[in-house]
Amino acid sequence: MAGGDEGVSLGEIVAHLGGRLVGDATLRIRQVATLEQAAEDRIAFFANAKYRKQLKSTRAGAVILAPTAAQDCARPHIVCDNPYAYFARVVRLLNPATTASAGIHPSAVVLSELPATVHVGALAFVDEDVLIGADASIGAGCMLGRGVRIGDDSLLYPRVTVYAGCIIGRNAILHSGAVVGADGFGMAREADGSWTKIPQIGRVVIGDDVEIGANTTIDRGALGDTVIENGVKIDNQVQIAHNVHVGAHTAMAGCVGVAGSTRIGKRCTFGGGAVVLGHLNIADDVNVSAFTLVSKSITQPGTYTGAMPIEPHRAWMKNAARLRHLEAMADRIRELEARLAQLEGGN
Repeated sequence: MAGGDEGVSLGEIVAHLGGRLVGDATLRIRQVATLEQAAEDRIAFFANAKYRKQLKSTRAGAVILAPTAAQDCARPHIVCDNPYAYFARVVRLLNPATTASAGIHPSAVVLSELPATVHVGALAFVDEDVLIGADASIGAGCMLGRGVRIGDDSLLYPRVTVYAGCIIGRNAILHSGAVVGADGFGMAREADGSWTKIPQIGRVVIGDDVEIGANTTIDRGALGDTVIENGVKIDNQVQIAHNVHVGAHTAMAGCVGVAGSTRIGKRCTFGGGAVVLGHLNIADDVNVSAFTLVSKSITQPGTYTGAMPIEPHRAWMKNAARLRHLEAMADRIRELEARLAQLEGGN
């Protein structure tokens, strides 16, 4: 069900998505908008108390909100437990994804037999022994290596590269420039200081309903597999190293870096620019703040932060200088405590 020019009534939205409607069920909604910018044919959402003033002044045709905020809204509204998630479903309802027509572009090179419902765009390359599920779409310029597996309804935007032997599940989305299955950074140092490359013979195995952002790279395993479980959401320009295991429904914002052989639990979140060192274990339900360096395993759920707040440069320089002397200061404090204990013992 899509909005189109006529839109969708509030009654139809609630019938399709649930929630409790307060107001005119026949009011038609054509699109979504913010509280501040919405007109009478738009629906907005309220999920943050700092926007309460905008909630009271909004001209939106309807607002999605939680039960605790319903009394503050004079406009028609839909009451639900999770307004932001409900809003996401409304956006999808009003803006259904467009699908490319089935068929193989004449300029594509396809060496495997594909279902008739698959779309393969211009200049794409599909090697031998590749299996692609029904209704999948392979964008222009994509490269699928020998033995790749792509599940039903998956979407690869233009210029995605999937190296040989890698597996992608159903309903996955890979954005342009994503690279799945490049070699992990495995090098052995020789006695003369030179490096010998260690062949990376594992795969990347990606589950169902996974989204991978533009220019994100996921390296193949050195021996075993790099694994991305179902429902994982990865933003743009993220680096996942070899043999990492990411648990189901974990989400990573842009520029996160995860070093090799780290195991990340389910339902974790990583803010932009966070870095996780290698060979660590991260428990389920861990939230890592932006720009945090995770240098040891995390065994308990919770929020972990390692970034210093911003401050004027001169103050930061002074504090950084003091940080360099912390060990000496700690030694001095221990010495003074010992002396104080001697003095107190002599009294």
